[in-house]
Amino acid sequence: MTTSKTLLILGASGDLTERLLLPGLGSLVGGGVEADRDLISGLRIIGSGRSERSRDEWQKTVKTAFDGVEAKGATARALIESAEYVVGDPTSKDDLMSILGSVEGSLVIYFALPPAIVSKVIQTMASVDLPDGTVFALEKPFGSDSRSAATLNRHLLKLVPEEQIHRVDHFLGMSTVLNILGLRFVNRLVEPIWNNQNVEKVEIIYDEDLGLEGRAGYYDTSGALIDMLQSHLLQVLSIVAMEAPTRVDPVDFRAATAAVLRATSVWSGAPMLPGTDAVSRRARYGAGTVGTRKMPAYASEEGVDPSRETETLAEMVVEVNTRRWSGVPFVLRSGKAIGEPVKQVVLTLKPVGFVPSGLTGSASPERIVVGLRPPTLTFELTLNGDGDPFSLARHDLATTLEPSPLTAYGEVMRGVLGNDPTLSIRGDVAETCWRIVAPVVNAWKRGDVPLEEYPAGSQGPHGWSRDVTE
Repeated sequence: MTTSKTLLILGASGDLTERLLLPGLGSLVGGGVEADRDLISGLRIIGSGRSERSRDEWQKTVKTAFDGVEAKGATARALIESAEYVVGDPTSKDDLMSILGSVEGSLVIYFALPPAIVSKVIQTMASVDLPDGTVFALEKPFGSDSRSAATLNRHLLKLVPEEQIHRVDHFLGMSTVLNILGLRFVNRLVEPIWNNQNVEKVEIIYDEDLGLEGRAGYYDTSGALIDMLQSHLLQVLSIVAMEAPTRVDPVDFRAATAAVLRATSVWSGAPMLPGTDAVSRRARYGAGTVGTRKMPAYASEEGVDPSRETETLAEMVVEVNTRRWSGVPFVLRSGKAIGEPVKQVVLTLKPVGFVPSGLTGSASPERIVVGLRPPTLTFELTLNGDGDPFSLARHDLATTLEPSPLTAYGEVMRGVLGNDPTLSIRGDVAETCWRIVAPVVNAWKRGDVPLEEYPAGSQGPHGWSRDVTE
């Protein structure tokens, strides 16, 4: 059988591959779109890692992931039966050449590896011959600061051109995030008010009830700020705050999001986070109960070095210095082991300029709430109260959005395998995101912002609020 394309997964024995990447591929099989099945027809999946694993074990891993997203039929069987596993250390030239010796046809290399290892592998690749047209897909975080990101960009561009580099952020593949485009640009009611004349503040929140989940090796060296705010939430911000691109394509769409992030910086004035005079704060969870699960303190989790003071909850306020958004605070927040998870983009609207006398009751702030998981859209509006036409009350107009048949990683892999970088992060943007968070990182390193604590299963430290106050 002639194989037209090989997907080589470096770090295939890791959690990311089994939990996200392979199910994403499976959703391309089972998503019901013929073009997606054509995209992976003839694809061969080669997994590689330093740990021993037989071909049969790897095929069972692929099958289990596919079964989880109900990927069945001839295409799924062909992908499973042709899957191979090669043991090797990709930082070793000899091992890397052995791994590449298994490749047939065009090549896509997915780096499911920690950032420090990725840099070493890229340097090793400079000493071997890659097939023409090789495509790279790299996981976040991209580098460890703006300087290392710039260095990694230079090394990558010596191997392949920018249009063949996919810096993956699966939040850009979430259907609800992409639905913001339609809400913003083609909705007659919403489009005219999506600006600083009508919006008081924007909150992008991704609180989850999950704890460390065995990811200490990665998470304890990054924390919530780097793992979530520096990458995922800044990308969501770029879509919320972007100007309308002429086309949703790799050039115009990415130029529009890049322009937003170039204009973004840490908040320079009031308001601040409530109860503090800082523009950021951090905390980590202690022992507690999340739902029915008892959870140990983060500092007691296996593989955690308490002296690092890694945060599991982070907040920061940024500003977007454009004509549309000047003066509007953007609050980014993400936490682990939160009792009641909230995953939303919330736009709080400014009050109307005049309320006629004779209307009783206070008008609560009106909000547009985009739920990320589950995918929902809610307009929280002030209307007449029930039973009394002269009173005011809040009414919610809500709908549940149809989820995409593809997982977020399925959407990402559609772009990678089709070599469409629209939903991939440009090299300069990867550097810009590090520049945005650098003042917060430096303040935390100096100890200017104390590390607080909250019980697992709570909403955060006592006194914290999700609101920015004047």
